[in-house]
Amino acid sequence: MLGGCDRQTPGAAQPASTPTEQAAATSAATPPSGKIDIANRGAAIPDFTFTDPSGEKLRTLDLKGKPVLINLWATWCGPCVLEMPMLDTLAAKHKDALRVLTVSQDLDAAEKVTTFYAARKFVYLKPWLDPDNNLSFHYNTGVLPTTVLYDAKGREVWRIVGAYDWLGPRTDAMLAETIGAAGG
Repeated sequence: MLGGCDRQTPGAAQPASTPTEQAAATSAATPPSGKIDIANRGAAIPDFTFTDPSGEKLRTLDLKGKPVLINLWATWCGPCVLEMPMLDTLAAKHKDALRVLTVSQDLDAAEKVTTFYAARKFVYLKPWLDPDNNLSFHYNTGVLPTTVLYDAKGREVWRIVGAYDWLGPRTDAMLAETIGAAGG
């Protein structure tokens, strides 16, 4: 599949570079390959509870009141790994208007995700875990990354299936309807 991971497969290690270099290379050299899907526009945010590696819980229904961008990803998914620094930057840019929630679909994820986050020193992203892949089954796209935008009332606006350049020029326009033109 273009721009997405469809299953966990062993392979060669990712090339060594910093997250900033990876994001810059992706942003400059790779056009967005994710597909925007509005077929579920208006659907309610699902009721799931996630934990972080320390055991803190987060229920999706408690996110209403502020738009939220939910990103399903995994440490073994190359396009997902490339998106993460961009999502951290996006979260920083729109911190007052948008919550960016990254939810790992790794099985036995706590140690993998903790190590991943520690190595990359994300400032605005928190390592939420979904080891049972509830969101993946709910969204039923079969592709990682999958990212879904919900408005402040918890209604789906759109989803992107596959990798996306979150620092590209289209992103602000795509978010403007939901978070406002200034966006934070």
